[in-house]
Amino acid sequence: MTAAASTHLVIADDHPLFRDALRQAVSSVVISARIDEAGSFADLTALLGQDSDVDLVLLDLSMPGISGFSGLIYLRAQYPAIPVVIVSASDDVATIRSSLDFGASGFIPKRFGVDTLRDAIGKVMAGEVWIPPDLDLSAPGDPEMTQLRDRLITLTPQQVRVLMMLSEGLLNKQIAYELGVSEATIKAHVSAILQKLGVESRTQAVIAAAKISGNQWRPGEAQALQR
Repeated sequence: MTAAASTHLVIADDHPLFRDALRQAVSSVVISARIDEAGSFADLTALLGQDSDVDLVLLDLSMPGISGFSGLIYLRAQYPAIPVVIVSASDDVATIRSSLDFGASGFIPKRFGVDTLRDAIGKVMAGEVWIPPDLDLSAPGDPEMTQLRDRLITLTPQQVRVLMMLSEGLLNKQIAYELGVSEATIKAHVSAILQKLGVESRTQAVIAAAKISGNQWRPGEAQALQR
């Protein structure tokens, strides 16, 4: 156990019961740590906006405001000094490999018990990268997904946020309002996103982002995305 009253961790998960389980696991490893909780990605970014002096973020891949790896990509771009460990129910090899490729410091499947959570958190806090011990990541990945991943990580934090909002079907003027910038600025971001992803339309950008997170794009959003 580590006695570190100055240690600051954030648990980002939309399930209160699981947040409580993680809090108990963390508290048993890092004594007297300051632990904040976020039930949505908006809550998480608000917390980090107020105080980014954080030693570790435990992040669920699926929670309000993010889909797939978008939240992880944003955090690694905006706060590169903060280690992020994914804690997720989606724990197939492809998901874990992509999480590490996008800069996660570890991956803890939610199916594991409290003892494993304690062990994993302890190793991550000691600077190690933790993944399930029986996992084999030696097989080569999909070249198309690797290329798309390499393109996504070139996006700036603001461009990641814009792409996330495009994925929600928001119009330029709605995104501009949410981010407190002009519509012209959003149009410039969208153009840069298309260029970096090597696609020709907003729709293709959203589909590309959905591919790497394993999500199904909703065709019904097409009309909104074209505006």
